Amino acid sequence: MEKAKLTYKGISHEMEVIEGTEGEKGIDISRLRQETGLITLDVGYQNTGSCMSSITFIDGDKGILRYRGIPIEEIAEKASFSEVAYLLIYGNLPNKSEQQLFSRLLTQNSMIHEEMLRFFDGFPPTAHPMAILATMVNSMSVYYTDYFTEDFQADTFDLMAASLISRIRTIAAYSYKHSIGEPHVYPKRDLKYASNFLYMMFDSPVNPYVPDPDIERALSTLLILHADHEQNCSTSTVRLVGSSLSNLYASICAGICALWGPLHGGANQKVIEMLEEIKKNNLTIRHCIESSKDKNSKVRLFGFGHRVYKNYDPRAQILKRYCEAVFKKQNYSDPLIEIAMELEEAVLKDDFFIERKLYPNVDFYSGIIYRMIGIPTNMFTVMFAIGRLPGMIAQWKEMHDSVPLKLGRPRQIYTGSHERHYVPLEER
Repeated sequence: MEKAKLTYKGISHEMEVIEGTEGEKGIDISRLRQETGLITLDVGYQNTGSCMSSITFIDGDKGILRYRGIPIEEIAEKASFSEVAYLLIYGNLPNKSEQQLFSRLLTQNSMIHEEMLRFFDGFPPTAHPMAILATMVNSMSVYYTDYFTEDFQADTFDLMAASLISRIRTIAAYSYKHSIGEPHVYPKRDLKYASNFLYMMFDSPVNPYVPDPDIERALSTLLILHADHEQNCSTSTVRLVGSSLSNLYASICAGICALWGPLHGGANQKVIEMLEEIKKNNLTIRHCIESSKDKNSKVRLFGFGHRVYKNYDPRAQILKRYCEAVFKKQNYSDPLIEIAMELEEAVLKDDFFIERKLYPNVDFYSGIIYRMIGIPTNMFTVMFAIGRLPGMIAQWKEMHDSVPLKLGRPRQIYTGSHERHYVPLEER
């Protein structure tokens, strides 16, 4: 095994170099403080591996994303969302009997406890759907006590996981209906995952909703593309909270709250808000592009470039095709979508963006597709949470399967005052 050497105060310390299956290498510093008294400082954990995981592989330089070794391009084209959820959580694509059982669990656990409806009555109509979603997910530990346990147990985990994946879409749809003052719509047992969600969102006595197969597939693909993305902010939050042996519901609730932020799950909402600002102020695309290049300008273009991908985001390439297909089929007429298409075309031809590899990312296209489908802007982050849930559950399970499970406890470099003493109020 390779070794890395650190020399401090004339004394050398060797550390093992860990190599992953795709050639990624990292220095094992787990004994660094014990042997040297030093810790590493890595603000934002940009260069720190918090775990070893077999779930998702990303190569940002090459634009590669794989779930359990399977390229995202294959998964998005051929798999259903329930298959992807099973793959992430259990490590392999389900066989026929496993798929039937998993689908049956999703169908049987799609409705929420009737007593939980009182929670919705207690929320003001102005409540953000993400606040409702986090609250309701956390409350599931109170209502589903038959198979709830504080400890990780395989026989109850399967039911908890399927229950969460199924009921999160029902909770999300109910929160939307509550916000617009309409009665909630119960899920249907004969509809697929994405179609059932669309039905609960948009069906009403006045306008019955019949899910369109192409729209259903576009939404299903969106959820698949968001299903996991390695150790991102919300996933890391789930692992950190779960490391204290917090239950699955509490850990997922924390992850949803982390996802809520505009720098993470709220990025596609920022794209739509940017397009609205362009329309409101009657700005030209050329003005926006040139202003975004000026460091002194306040103009920012959201939805371009990615912290991980230094190449084209593979998820964006997939969504671009769905965006064009949905746009064509719906014969869509929306000034914001027209602005988005014009902006995308201009950016892809601009040398400044090309040289810096600032291509449209998944947030740019997902926001546009959600808008075409009819999902309101304040529900965008909720959609992200629905898609990301299987990955969060998979990461939580993987952490609990590891031996030994270690409590997350980052260190710090203290920069405060030296020791000083209390001064009575009258002497200050």
